[in-house]
Parts: sequence; C-alpha cells; structure tokens
Amino acid sequence: MPDKFTATWVSHSSISDFLKCPRAYYLGNVYKNPQTGHKVKITSPSLSLGSAVHEILESLSNLPTATRFKKSLLDQFTSTWKKFTGKKGGFLSKEQEAEYKLRGEKMIRHVMENPGPLENLSVKIKQELPQFWLSEKEEIILCGKVDWLEYLPDTDTVHIIDFKTGKNSESESSLQLPIYSLLVHNCQQRKADKASYWYLANGDGLQEKPLPDLKQAQEEILQIAKKIKLQKKLNKLDCPHGQKGCFACRPYEAIISGQAELVGQNDFRQDLYLVDPNAGKESSEDSVIL
Repeated sequence: MPDKFTATWVSHSSISDFLKCPRAYYLGNVYKNPQTGHKVKITSPSLSLGSAVHEILESLSNLPTATRFKKSLLDQFTSTWKKFTGKKGGFLSKEQEAEYKLRGEKMIRHVMENPGPLENLSVKIKQELPQFWLSEKEEIILCGKVDWLEYLPDTDTVHIIDFKTGKNSESESSLQLPIYSLLVHNCQQRKADKASYWYLANGDGLQEKPLPDLKQAQEEILQIAKKIKLQKKLNKLDCPHGQKGCFACRPYEAIISGQAELVGQNDFRQDLYLVDPNAGKESSEDSVIL
C-alpha cells in the first residue's frame, strides 16, 4: 500500500479552491508561513458563524438521542462563540459581531424548536478524519467530515445531511454531495439511502437531493485530483488571470505581501489573518469610462 504521508490528499474544500484558482489552492492548502511553519487561513464573519453553528450541531452526534437536548444549545453556542470573537472571527466592529452572533442564535433556536432528524438515531464514523484511497495507483486520498448521518432503522441505511448556514443555495454542480457519498460508502458499511441540505438560515428545513452515481462521482473527482497532483509536481499552480490575480487568490496574496493582520490561530494550528474585505475585488483602476 502507498505511503499516506507522501500521498496527495484532497477534500471538498481543497478541490473547490483549486477549481476557483490553482494559486488560491496553493496558498490556502500547501503554503506555510515561513515565520511559524503553519498553514494560513483567512478569517471572516461568515466563516466564523458557520464554524460556530456547525461545532454545536455536529457535537450532538456524540451523545445518545435521549440526552442531546437536555442542555441548552444556546448556552453552548454562547460559550463556543468566545473562540470567534473580535478580529479572530473576522469582525471589524462590535456591531458587526453582534449581528452575526444574533444570526447564529436564531439558527440554534430554530433547531431547538424543530430538531427534526437530530432527535433520531445517528451513525458516527469512527475515523477522526474520514478518509480512503481514492486511487492507490495514483496515491491520492479523499478525506472530509460529513455533518450528520441519520440512521434509518427500517432499511438499515443512512441519510446524509449537510448543514448550511449561508443565505445562498448550493449550486447544482457542487461536488459536495458526490464527495460525501463516496466518503460514506467507503468509510462505513451502511448504504446511503438519501441525502439532504439543511438550510438553517431561512428555516425552510431539509431539502432532499438526488444521490449521485458513485462510479461517475469517483471518476470525476479522481480526474480533478490527478490534475491537482500533476500541477503540484510541475509547480504550475498559477492564477489563470496572471499577475493581477483574481477574487480567490488576491486575499491570500495580501497575506504574502504583508498587507493582512495576523490575529491568532484556529483549532487546527493554522495562522488566522484578517484581510481587507476589498482585497479580492477588482480595482476601479482596472477599467476606464469612455
């Protein structure tokens, strides 16, 4: 079996970064701060909100169904929020932070009042980071965490659920469910019988989605992963837009050029940077009014 330490690891987030911009993929997943030896991550209000809400909800799967809602999720959210407060959470003012915290509390309160599948039995994959060899021949590993697996006792199958804290719907072309389906298929024994997004911000409940064809999904994701591996080997992870960069890589370039503020570390020992919100936008100097 190939060596896991020399293999190419891919996930939904790293593949998404690569498809947006190979340079953004490199800076967000490969590059390390030469001063600390740590990878870098850009903090933002929306990411902090999503991380805090996910942490509370995903932790429920570690508890027996009868005890999941004995303690107030709002109290737990308030405690967890302390990790994301201030600049570390990407907030530029107390007013902005209060607005996002209120949004998070609204989502948590909605789940407490309408727990849906969170009241039911769940399946917990034992691996701390679910992973499998997408291709031993190509030495590529696919990894990632699935938000929730509801156990369906009538069929001894599972229901894949992904929590969404943003306001926008997931694109139909998203590879998230195909990747999650492959992880569920390869990292535990039960078949996935259904899959849904749970849009927490709008209170609309679960939106079931068609399950992908596993063979087709594996081939599509493998082709992208092989391209990532090749471009890493050739050191060809450049922005398609050239030196001017794009919306995806410019915020990272601000870190490299010293124009971002180091505000701390996250739970994964990544250096967190606060970047000017306009760093990824086109400059008005890039266009001329005639």
